[in-house]
Amino acid sequence: MPKQETVVSKKRGPAPTGKGVPIMVRLQPDMLAGVDQFVAEHDVSRPEAVRLIIRDWLIRHQVLKAE
Repeated sequence: MPKQETVVSKKRGPAPTGKGVPIMVRLQPDMLAGVDQFVAEHDVSRPEAVRLIIRDWLIRHQVLKAE
C-alpha cells in the first residue's frame, strides 16, 4: 500500500469567531472574476474579499461608519 501524503492548506483571513450570520450567495461568472481579482491582489480568501467589498460599499454610501 502506498504511503499517504498529508496536505496542509494555507488558511487565510481572520480566525473564525462563530459570530455573524452565514449567508449563501451565488455569483455570475463576471462578478466572480472580479472577486477573484480582488483575492489575488489582496491575498485574502473569497469570503474575506466579499466582506471587505461589502464593508467598503457600506462605508462609501454612509450606511456604516468607518472604523
